Amino acid sequence: GAPRKNLKFKKAVDATLKSTPENKILTYNNFYEFGTDKTDPAENAQDLKVEPWTLTVEGEVAKPGKLDVWELINGTQLEERIYRMRCVEAWSMVIPWVGIELGKILKQFEPTSKAKYVAFQTLHDPEQMPGQKNRFVGGGIDYPYVEGLRMDEAMHPLSLLAVGLYGKTLAPQNGAPIRLVVPWKYGFKGIKSIVRIKLMERMPSTSWNQLAPDEYGFYANVNPQVDHPRWSQASERFIGEGGLLGFSRQATLPFNGYGEQVAGLYSSMNLKRWF
Repeated sequence: GAPRKNLKFKKAVDATLKSTPENKILTYNNFYEFGTDKTDPAENAQDLKVEPWTLTVEGEVAKPGKLDVWELINGTQLEERIYRMRCVEAWSMVIPWVGIELGKILKQFEPTSKAKYVAFQTLHDPEQMPGQKNRFVGGGIDYPYVEGLRMDEAMHPLSLLAVGLYGKTLAPQNGAPIRLVVPWKYGFKGIKSIVRIKLMERMPSTSWNQLAPDEYGFYANVNPQVDHPRWSQASERFIGEGGLLGFSRQATLPFNGYGEQVAGLYSSMNLKRWF
């Protein structure tokens, strides 16, 4: 694959979280478009053509349009955000992302008062993505992959469109050239290789929620009190340095540790029902 390019960005001030080693972030991935094993994406995604790349923004906006993602990367003040990442499968990492607040980008397209939700769509290109060509390889998902947020979640300052990690552009297996990062939600909400954003009045139908609605809710807020039907969510394997296993077990935090900033978005909701 093409070498990752260095990015110019404003470095994160708070470095209290110890980041997962870069080689682990690059080799332990879920990206079913390239296969369902953790090592499949790194092996199968390297030839993904990420230049040129256009992101279409449409729906309930006054100014629908297209973004040239590489112009965005080269012409925007990027910033580093060191975030916890919690997978629904009960493993976690800390990742130093580089990106742009999602809300700042959405504002440029002038969302209308009807915009209550934001839907995102991954590239659909079965020639490049073996999991889209063969449902068995791709985990039975009905592609293209779609994710969504409520408008207030999308506009929250923690929600990020990431274009890099560890100071360089994203590797294909991590969602190059642009992906979503919503750190208080399970990782499957962080849709990769985005080509379309659509602002909508109604809640969009999302891929995992469609496939198994009893297991993967629309909200997918990290919640140690609400177990997945097949496993506990009370703790997680943190993939970091050291140990024979290369991970340590730790307690899962409500909202993945971001409750102070985001719990207010859900103050009137029953989080067991709206999981």
